[in-house]
Amino acid sequence: MLRVGLTGGLGSGKSTVAGYLRELGAEVIEADALGRELMEPGQSVYAAIVRAFGPQVVLPDGRLDRARLAEMAFKGSRLQDLNALVHPAVIAAQQRWMEAVFARNPAAVAVVESALIFEVERDAHARGVQGGVLADWRRRIDRIIVVTAPDEVKIARFAARIASSGPAREAAETDAKARLAHQIRDAEKAARADYVLDNTSDLAALRAQVQELWLRLKTESNSFLSGESLE
Repeated sequence: MLRVGLTGGLGSGKSTVAGYLRELGAEVIEADALGRELMEPGQSVYAAIVRAFGPQVVLPDGRLDRARLAEMAFKGSRLQDLNALVHPAVIAAQQRWMEAVFARNPAAVAVVESALIFEVERDAHARGVQGGVLADWRRRIDRIIVVTAPDEVKIARFAARIASSGPAREAAETDAKARLAHQIRDAEKAARADYVLDNTSDLAALRAQVQELWLRLKTESNSFLSGESLE
């Protein structure tokens, strides 16, 4: 078994890499998807967010107004407040998922796609947390893959998903810049990663990198299963 964290800044292409790894045989889960599930009505995270941010973040149908919540978090300097509520629950859900994966297949390569692996650690330290899975990603992840791309490319990719032109495109670019400002720079992530994928070129080049990496991950998973050291 091998626990892999797949990360990269907004618009880096980590979701594309996750898709390629899934096609090749990896078990993949998205941290964003887990977060969305935990923020649905009836979940403890949902209740904690409403208590902390107030009824103005609740839509008429009872679900969270994610756009309003994001605005309050990023523009209202309350991102740490939101992360403190969401991150522990998401990490716990990831661990339960991994346990289930390895129970089914001890040789699996389990990949958690998350934009904020390093940021979770940074933010935990900022809140004074010195131990545990939030403050030490190596306690829950064996290998880290970082997907990199220039910031201008990331911004363009993110904005293109929102609108092709006009005020909506400009607003999306502004939003992307604000989000990237809260994320750790690629150079720092790459320096701490086990594997780095450069997504500056085309998808064919990215897929080739992933295919080569997959062979290494499978080898490491088999080594782990046989009791060999991964160092």
